[in-house]
Amino acid sequence: MKPVVVGIAGGSGSGKTTLSRAVVEALGGARRVTYICHDYYYRDLSHLPIEQRAKTNFDHPDALETSLLVKQLEVLKAGGAADVPMYDFTVHSRKEETTRAEGRGVIIVEGILIFAHAELRDLLDVKIFVDTEPDIRFIRRMQRDIAERNRTADEVVAQYLATVRPMHELFVTPSKKFCDMIVPDGLNPVVLEMLVAKLRPLAEPVETGVEAASGGK
Repeated sequence: MKPVVVGIAGGSGSGKTTLSRAVVEALGGARRVTYICHDYYYRDLSHLPIEQRAKTNFDHPDALETSLLVKQLEVLKAGGAADVPMYDFTVHSRKEETTRAEGRGVIIVEGILIFAHAELRDLLDVKIFVDTEPDIRFIRRMQRDIAERNRTADEVVAQYLATVRPMHELFVTPSKKFCDMIVPDGLNPVVLEMLVAKLRPLAEPVETGVEAASGGK
């Protein structure tokens, strides 16, 4: 049986990472489910001065090496394994180490722009869009970026106004039309129960497993 690939998209701070992790945990964790975050495929900017890296539009599809994700997802769907890149958001560069991901019966791919890329979208069997009010998304993003990504409040606001909001309207909102299901406000117990019930028979136990790449934009 071929793996089922579930795509979970939504704006920055929508709660898609929370929903993704809840599904993975409910299905038995990384030993049964492969979880990949699109954020880890941001292009390596280590060749640029740190000041120039920070000016990059990280909310545009070109900032991500989606072709690599597509290639690796095809391998995983065929039952193979792939070395998923890791990304350091504090310095805007890829880490030297990678995370080994193995094909499972259920593969979850999560990210803000996964429905905006046709080739990637075609690999997703189930497409879920987490739809959350803009003010809630902004507050969540600010709290996360200050706590986890070494940003100041002024930097978060400037980035939101310059790229996050306009790119959301240009790419994320239009991609919602491709989804199979819209989930309001992130972690919805009813939706979670329904997803888990559908996916549990497909989740494969394995003898060994590696923790899947986690994170969120």
